[in-house]
Amino acid sequence: MLQILYQDDDVVAVNKPAGMLVHRSWLDKHEIVFVMTVLRDMLGQHVFPVHRLDRPTSGVLLFAKSSDVARTLSLQFEKHTVEKSYLAVVRGYLLGSGRIDYPLKVKLDKIADKFASSDKEPQSAMTDYENLATCEMPFVSVDRYATSRYSLMKLIPVTGRKHQLRRHMTHLFHPIVGDTTHGDTAQNRAVAEFTGISRLLLHAHTLAFDDMSGKRITVVAPIDDGFGKVVRDFGWGNLL
Repeated sequence: MLQILYQDDDVVAVNKPAGMLVHRSWLDKHEIVFVMTVLRDMLGQHVFPVHRLDRPTSGVLLFAKSSDVARTLSLQFEKHTVEKSYLAVVRGYLLGSGRIDYPLKVKLDKIADKFASSDKEPQSAMTDYENLATCEMPFVSVDRYATSRYSLMKLIPVTGRKHQLRRHMTHLFHPIVGDTTHGDTAQNRAVAEFTGISRLLLHAHTLAFDDMSGKRITVVAPIDDGFGKVVRDFGWGNLL
């Protein structure tokens, strides 16, 4: 069962679990459980995804109940009128707030983009960030240090490039904990050993859009037990 966060006659928003694919994909031909099909069976009707979350990312995921509504919502995403914010745990102290304006090269999939050109110019990519908390933990992830430092961040993607938040954090040398593609293997291992949690610590926390009447709807997704354990173990339990 999925946690339904919001529903009306036109849309439904769920709290996507980390590790679950949104829909069938060549990325894992053997996977048989998808958010879209589970939600379809729960509601007893077809649903239409209007955006996506990477498999290891949890949080707010919005579906339309008809293809017409899906097209309308997709336009909101294209025009950047949808507002999204994420929670992330990153390596080190990334203090204050600011904007990352760093173009990203298009990430091509070996199969889906087999015939696509790999020499495209980097695309404009911007992410706003805000530090929510920091901590210094009594375990070693790098031999020359006796402790490890982490930050709890609020991340707002201004643009929507593939793996943008993960790649931007790595660009700043503050990779998201649990990121096995762009992250720090030693940090990932150290946090997993200390907390027992090895998931990507990136969560789509809020999503705001206009419903079919023009009313602004804001959906908030609570963090799951795994993310919550890390937050508590790092002394941030009172914040969330």
